[in-house]
Amino acid sequence: MDQIKVIHWGLGAMGAGIARMVQDKKGLVSVAAIERSPAKHGKDLGELLEPGRVSGVTVMPDFGSLSPAVTGPADIVLHATASFTREVVDDLIAAVEAGLNVITTAEEMAFPWAGAPEEARRIDQAARANAVTVLGAGVNPGFVLDTLIITLTGVCERVDAIRAARINDLSPFGPTVLRTQGVGTTPEEFAAGVAAGTIVGHVGFPESMSMIAKAIGWRLDRIEQEREPIVSATYRETPYVKVRPGMVAGCRHVASGYGEGRLLIRLEHPQQIHLEDVATGDFIWIDGRPPVAVQIMPRYPVGSAQSRSSST
Repeated sequence: MDQIKVIHWGLGAMGAGIARMVQDKKGLVSVAAIERSPAKHGKDLGELLEPGRVSGVTVMPDFGSLSPAVTGPADIVLHATASFTREVVDDLIAAVEAGLNVITTAEEMAFPWAGAPEEARRIDQAARANAVTVLGAGVNPGFVLDTLIITLTGVCERVDAIRAARINDLSPFGPTVLRTQGVGTTPEEFAAGVAAGTIVGHVGFPESMSMIAKAIGWRLDRIEQEREPIVSATYRETPYVKVRPGMVAGCRHVASGYGEGRLLIRLEHPQQIHLEDVATGDFIWIDGRPPVAVQIMPRYPVGSAQSRSSST
């Protein structure tokens, strides 16, 4: 069987987890790796993933450092560097112009037309011109709060409204995700971070809602989002953050999509480290004919590569 040749772009917590998976998968082989952190440049990919493991792949600082002898035979780039389409558009276009298919963990790339239509158009045109594909994928967005919901509506004769919630434990996640959730801040710092745009909560609600609406045939007139701090009553700690009582342990993020003069879609995503008397889970309620209610407990896992700035 021919092996699929993989280039890894981004070796943070999520990207490294993806790379470990590839090492253990039959039919996949890592042929190159890119990471912006200077501390990882020149290292063997296998050694970075697991002490004593040698892959023969040297970590490079950027895509331009890869020779055509590497990119030419490669099949796909597994891209895990950032959350927003505008942050990754140049990376993705560079890859597709080299004739490579791309899967990216960038949350907004699950449905980039919602927030970055011009960038989405550029990526789409480049991919079509080079006869390759670009996919934004992840557990959420990309599956639980959009694709799974759309699939479940397939049994409905009529859909009137949708509500879904994902209760998530942030404990396994890396520093980038924790910062964007405001973990470790005071309530006052949380409010200031939300106002400044540095604390964003979950990335991907407009994308998920737009994907759902398009599939059902709804037109959303507006999307409203609320972000509130989850304040801890106890001491909590992960390898990346210490949270004392009275500090923020997570973010309660809710988005509401309105159209036809009413609320059509409500998505809820409260996330915190070391949940206190709260069980993780995914919950979907479809108001229609027939109504549908689904729960997954504990919540659908992100997997062994549980983070960086990626899909939660």
